[in-house]
Amino acid sequence: MAGNSFGTLFRITTFGESHGPAIGCVIDGCPAGLEVDPHLIQQELDRRRPGQSSLVTQRKESDTVQVLSGIFEGKTTGTPIALLIPNEDQRPKDYNHLKTAYRPSHADYTWQAKFGHRDHRGGGRSSARETAARVAAGAIAKILLRKAGIQVQAYVSQVGALALETPYTELDLSQTENTPVRCPDPETAQQMIRLIETTRKAGNTLGGVITAVVTGCPPGLGEPVFDKLHADLGKAMLSINAVKGFEYGSGFAGAGMHGSEHNDRFTEATAGRLRTSTNFSGGIQGGISNGMDIYFRVAFKPVATIMQDQASVDEAGNPVTIKGKGRHDPCVVPRAVPIVEAMAALVLADHLLRQHVNDEWLMMNDE
Repeated sequence: MAGNSFGTLFRITTFGESHGPAIGCVIDGCPAGLEVDPHLIQQELDRRRPGQSSLVTQRKESDTVQVLSGIFEGKTTGTPIALLIPNEDQRPKDYNHLKTAYRPSHADYTWQAKFGHRDHRGGGRSSARETAARVAAGAIAKILLRKAGIQVQAYVSQVGALALETPYTELDLSQTENTPVRCPDPETAQQMIRLIETTRKAGNTLGGVITAVVTGCPPGLGEPVFDKLHADLGKAMLSINAVKGFEYGSGFAGAGMHGSEHNDRFTEATAGRLRTSTNFSGGIQGGISNGMDIYFRVAFKPVATIMQDQASVDEAGNPVTIKGKGRHDPCVVPRAVPIVEAMAALVLADHLLRQHVNDEWLMMNDE
């Protein structure tokens, strides 16, 4: 099956299914000599893991990562890095009633149509469980980016119809992890928590929006025409389960503006770099970073599994009733924040290597 790898120079391949023995990834192209603390990888996985609060699925997974290769004495060796995350709390029997039935808005039917068979145990590889491997790989990408002074931060800016309207420039993003909903505004966070809890008790689900900000990105990242930086970010975000939309900079709102309003006027240089007085471009012009903050929004649909009976059909086209069972998120966005960060980090790490593959700062080994 194609489509399991992502990236050009910093390239990852993920493997595993939701209720199989394990999931994991292989990272190829990471430069040798990069200092990697396994605790930093685990820290990112802990932000994504299930069971971390009453707002998310109660599947109990520690998501303990095992480094199988590519890191020796705390540094990358330049060879493939293999990361393994065992599945500890599989309950495939929860899905026996779905063996021949198609769940509404899931990938059951499409996978059956494409491959002729499917893994009905929580969707198998189409499950969001796969994204844990991306977060593990993204943690190493973040470490690489940090060496270049680049930081990726994301937060929940909307749950259902409840939106945080405050621009990211006026928020203290260091407060994001202080609440289980991962919204940096305390008052809005409490409103979001109450909304999710009410929805969960009703057996229903909610969608939401995650806003991400990249700071410290130098000008020049991105390739002409097809590998534009925003195009690769868009593909990365749209590859995440449940994502329905991506916009960067002014996004769709820019369509309602005049050019005289929207143009980002260049101003004096700061620290040797040109700046712009506004940033409707979202830090990217012509598909290439311009040194300003890169910011974008990612829209997630409501989780398709609801704790209510739903009408559907089975493989023979016969009417069936889908019973809501299992352990599922009432709203996916709180746990999706580190996934969005990881995918952005993977894109930026790849383009950083493509732009600076021969630069001295990449020669990380002191020997």
